[in-house]
Amino acid sequence: MTQVSPVVTLPGPKSVAIFESESKYAAPGTQSVALFSKISFERGEGAILYDADGNAFIDLLAGVGVASLGYAHPRYVDAMQKQIAKLHVGSFTTPHRAELVKLLADITPGDLSRTQFYSSGAEAVEAAFRLAKAATKKQDVIGFWGGFHGKTAGVLPLLGGNFKHGLGPLMPGAYASPYANCARCEFNLRFDSCHWHCVEFLKRKIEHETANNVAAIIVEPIQGTAGNIVPPPGYLKLLRDVADQIGALLICDEMITGFGRTGRMFAIEHDNVLPDIITVGKGFGGGFPMSGVIAREGIAFSKPWANPSGSSSSYGGNPLASMAALTAIRITRDEGLVEHSRRLGEKMLMEMRRWEREIPIVSDVRGRGLMIGMDLVKPGTRTLLDKTTTREIFDALLSRGVLAMIYNPEVRINPPLVIRESDAMEALSRMEEVLRDAADRLGA
Repeated sequence: MTQVSPVVTLPGPKSVAIFESESKYAAPGTQSVALFSKISFERGEGAILYDADGNAFIDLLAGVGVASLGYAHPRYVDAMQKQIAKLHVGSFTTPHRAELVKLLADITPGDLSRTQFYSSGAEAVEAAFRLAKAATKKQDVIGFWGGFHGKTAGVLPLLGGNFKHGLGPLMPGAYASPYANCARCEFNLRFDSCHWHCVEFLKRKIEHETANNVAAIIVEPIQGTAGNIVPPPGYLKLLRDVADQIGALLICDEMITGFGRTGRMFAIEHDNVLPDIITVGKGFGGGFPMSGVIAREGIAFSKPWANPSGSSSSYGGNPLASMAALTAIRITRDEGLVEHSRRLGEKMLMEMRRWEREIPIVSDVRGRGLMIGMDLVKPGTRTLLDKTTTREIFDALLSRGVLAMIYNPEVRINPPLVIRESDAMEALSRMEEVLRDAADRLGA
């Protein structure tokens, strides 16, 4: 186990100085975890981060699922250093990009074999929408409550929650329906006696609210931003059926879930579902900004998407980005990180489900692989804790040397796939202490 001593006072003076210096000129609205902690990180190694004051932290965040290889992986560093010394930008074919698209065709299910590259998740999702419209000659898209596909105008209408409040008017032609979040069912029903009411509601929504012009249904196989929500088995297959019935494409957004995060190379493999398009990003580039659209063979040639420059991006698939993704996938396979994610995730889930029985504020522990979630609730209820209390929990855990997305009551745990079992279990041990203390303060 890596020695990570609990920190006494945070943020340290050097971090504060750097944070305040940046705050004088940086626009507001940066990530909550950075604003809450005010920590300036200087370096990382594996799943351990070190701040400017010399404090070490076990990372259960991984840049919101981005740092799948952790930090300073020797093989990744070596490949990137060599590539940047040769060629780093441009849209021309390179040997390693040709190798990358073939590798992706080999590891994706079915005939998901045609890839186009982008820089951000939202950019890829919007490109997937354009492809769906080109392929179906239809216009509308349907997503799900609690979903997150980026923050640009084309996907903003599908954002779950109140993020989009005050940002209207929203683009037309987008609809959203309740996700299969069975622990907090929007219809107050129980699975499996509900007879898939959420899917039946989706069908009726399409019938009564749309112009029968749906190009695509987009869904996260596991909803990340909503709290790593795992739908029941069979849900994706039913969405596949709905898409087929209305002549729409099924897009599975695997930005977070892809490349081993859930204990399979892609989360769709858990349900043995073949979508028409998947979108990938985050861990795809091992931390380098790299995203992509992977489409089935017969769909990718749809015009105008398939016209020259019709689906391209200036930064997408540049030589450095392609080397990052190619190296990240190779490392993931060579080091058995998919299986490590599955095995370690099962052990962490088992430990956390014990908390559900013993710590009154812990509810609905869930997850697959190293994509784990739980709810923090008022003792004896299903009511989520207020964010003031969860901020205190976040600060207390941070002071014990563990960085996690626990400042909201819907907790998300997404460590780097390279995290050692000893470090992961030590982080959970410290988290358990913090949660027991919080439960005591709440009079559980």
